[in-house]
Amino acid sequence: MVVVVVGTACLVLSCSAGPSAGAPTSLASRSSSTADGTSSSGPAPTAASMTVRSSSPGVASTRSPATTQAPTTTEASTATKAPTTTKASGTTRTPNTTRSPSTPRTPGTITSSPSPAPLTGTEIVTATSQFGDILFDAENQAIYLFGAEDSTTPGCYGECAVAWPPVLTDGDPRAGGAIDPKLLGTTRRSDGSTQVTYGGHPLYYYAHEGPGEVTCHNVDEYGGLWLVVQPDGAAVGT
Repeated sequence: MVVVVVGTACLVLSCSAGPSAGAPTSLASRSSSTADGTSSSGPAPTAASMTVRSSSPGVASTRSPATTQAPTTTEASTATKAPTTTKASGTTRTPNTTRSPSTPRTPGTITSSPSPAPLTGTEIVTATSQFGDILFDAENQAIYLFGAEDSTTPGCYGECAVAWPPVLTDGDPRAGGAIDPKLLGTTRRSDGSTQVTYGGHPLYYYAHEGPGEVTCHNVDEYGGLWLVVQPDGAAVGT
C-alpha cells in the first residue's frame, strides 16, 4: 500500500498483491513531480484512481474531489434590513394641549331692561271716613295738615313733632287711590329728613290714633288747627 500526502488529506492508494499491467512499480514513480517541476517516469495518480480512506481501519471515507475549490463566498443568509421600527402596542397619543383657563367674560350689554328698583317712597292713598274721602297712608293711618303753616316749610318741631309726627319718606312719595300725583311733593326738615307735602302743605299723623281712626280733626294745638285733607288738597271744612 502506498500513501501519498496531498495537503492535509491522507490519500491511500488502492493496490493489489502484485502489480497490474501498466501500473507503476515503485514509490518513486508515484511521486507527483520532481524538484524541478518535471513529471517522474510514472504517471501521477489521478483523483479518479484515489480512494480516500478514513483513519479508522476498514472504513472508506466519502470520495472527495482532489481539486480544492475556492471557498464559496458566504452570502448573508438574509440581507441586512434596516431595523424595523418597533410598533408600539398602542399609538402613543400626544397629550391633549392643556387648555388655558377660560378668560372671564366681560359682562355684555344687557339687552333686557333691568328690573326696576323697589319703590321705597311712602304711598299716599284715599279712603272713606266720617268726613268723606280723605288722605291716609298705605297702613290706613289718617293724615292731617297744620293750619298754622301757610307754605311747604314745616314749623312743627320739638313737643309738637312728638304729638304730631311728620309723614316722612325715603324716596319720592307714591300716589294711590284718588290721589293726584301732581299735588304730591317733599320738603326738607331741619334734621335732614324728608317730609311729604300735598297741595303745598306738609303732612302729619296724630301719635295717639290707631289705623282707620280719625279723632283729632279740627283740634287746636301748638298754635293752630289740625285738619284732615281732601283728595283735592284742601282741608275738610274750609
